[in-house]
Amino acid sequence: MAKAELLFELDGHEVRISSPEKVYFPSVKLNKADVVGYFLSIGPGIVRALRDRPTAMERWPGGVPGPDDEPQEAFFQKRIPANAPDWVGRVEVRFPSGRTAIEVAPTDLATVVWMANLGTLRFHPWPVRRAAAELVDQLRLDLDPQPGTGFAQAVEAAIELRQVLEEAGLSSFCKTSGGRGVHVFVRIEPVDFITARHAVIAAGRELARRRPELVTVNWWKEERGSRIFLDYNQMARDRLMTSAYSIRPVPEALVSAPVTWAELEQVQPQDFTVVTMPDRFARLGDPWAELDTITPGSVAGLIEWYERDAAAGEGELPYPPEYPKMPGEPPRVQPSRKNPDNWDASA
Repeated sequence: MAKAELLFELDGHEVRISSPEKVYFPSVKLNKADVVGYFLSIGPGIVRALRDRPTAMERWPGGVPGPDDEPQEAFFQKRIPANAPDWVGRVEVRFPSGRTAIEVAPTDLATVVWMANLGTLRFHPWPVRRAAAELVDQLRLDLDPQPGTGFAQAVEAAIELRQVLEEAGLSSFCKTSGGRGVHVFVRIEPVDFITARHAVIAAGRELARRRPELVTVNWWKEERGSRIFLDYNQMARDRLMTSAYSIRPVPEALVSAPVTWAELEQVQPQDFTVVTMPDRFARLGDPWAELDTITPGSVAGLIEWYERDAAAGEGELPYPPEYPKMPGEPPRVQPSRKNPDNWDASA
């Protein structure tokens, strides 16, 4: 007997969904067909979030276990699968090591559904387009709650961050992370990765100066305390944030939901799930539709702040551990382990 499958005609392509009855979220009784149906229902939003962007796939082919279930295999796939259809968009990217790879660069809903058939729940797009894969066109600011803080504090920090960005001449958009955090995106005139990261560092430092009891940019966890960490390294090359409308691999099937700034203080992450988002999208559309049409902003103001801070002794900050040593970077030594043998602030 042939295996059950679904067949969709999308964007002029035939997309097959294997094992549509496979359970993906047992806690809320959702199967693979339900997940595909979700992506179809919010299609314009997810395509807008991914279009022409190199995208790593977070694949959960065995589904997401419930609280009492055995763990399932999950993995990130950066390189495009060898058996990808010819019509799937692709682009070469360069990793911090200098190595390169060909990644999926979705151009349409058919590609998103094809990726979903592979078990992709979260999509991790680069902040670049395939026509200019070395130039960042989005600032992405991750407000990450630390122990003792939660979504309410992340929201408070995001609202303050919006004001900081406005003072730098930038319009911003917010979304839930799918967990306790808040993500803030900004469309910008294209710049290189280091400039984009410095712009985020500058915004984070300014925010932390204004609200030192609430926000920190300290890389080392022992220095963060019970504050919101603005993770500036999410702006480093190949450090990717989950896209809008991605599904968080938790039993409740929460999703990363774009919201308006007016809504942000009124919502909770649990409001947005695979079950509830289709109706919201049908009623309200995509709150981030303007992100791709608004005039790109210049990071010049933020870079002026970065250079001002650098002149005052606050320059480069540590990169992620897998990075090679970067120009101007301080030694990667956590503060409690500093001593004359391993610490030279001028290194």
